[in-house]
Amino acid sequence: MDSKGNLLYHNPMSCKNDVKNFKLEGNAKITFENGVMRMENALDAGEGQKANYVFWCPEEFPSDVMIQWKFRPVKEPGLAILFFAAKGRNGEDLFAPDLEKRTGEYPLYHHGDINAYHVSYFRRKELDERAFHTCNLRKSYGFHLVAQGGDPIPDVLDVNDPYEITVVKKKKSEMLDEISFYINDLFIFKYEDDGKTYGEFLSGGKIGFRQLAPMIGEYSDLRVFSV
Repeated sequence: MDSKGNLLYHNPMSCKNDVKNFKLEGNAKITFENGVMRMENALDAGEGQKANYVFWCPEEFPSDVMIQWKFRPVKEPGLAILFFAAKGRNGEDLFAPDLEKRTGEYPLYHHGDINAYHVSYFRRKELDERAFHTCNLRKSYGFHLVAQGGDPIPDVLDVNDPYEITVVKKKKSEMLDEISFYINDLFIFKYEDDGKTYGEFLSGGKIGFRQLAPMIGEYSDLRVFSV
């Protein structure tokens, strides 16, 4: 794994005040049991995409970063995603008022008016996801599956402690960006983006946590380092 640079941002996500400036898109119950942030859908899962949501960190991050956080699944089925390098398709701030309003439905994030990477790292929604666990990296605009690796996190019944999740995004050369993904320091996948095949390079931007109902998950100790 790449060595960490300077700490750019740290949020323990241990109480409501820690996330008072976060932006929720969709409807969710955000609580803080045992000093960690717990996310749960507020709408019935039977409403489909309308029951899903994204919780955005308000900070703008540079292009080359290491993002780390702790995650513990509490209830399944469901799915957990991190968006990163998220901006408007013309370089606007993610929360620019002229961008289309986003309310948690997935198409607004991959075929709307934003660009982002999105890594799904706990996929227990559909039958094939529960039968064969993978972590997927997609690049948007579009719904381009660009990398995939095995998911080492067990089902909820076998989870004890939280898992440390790491995303590293850095410039490898003038022609390539590189994204690496780890769980508890275990290498899962790597993707080299040429800035052409699936759209232009995605530079800096915001990060956000997404869950699919009826999953419940816990998050803590969000850190972002330069690389």
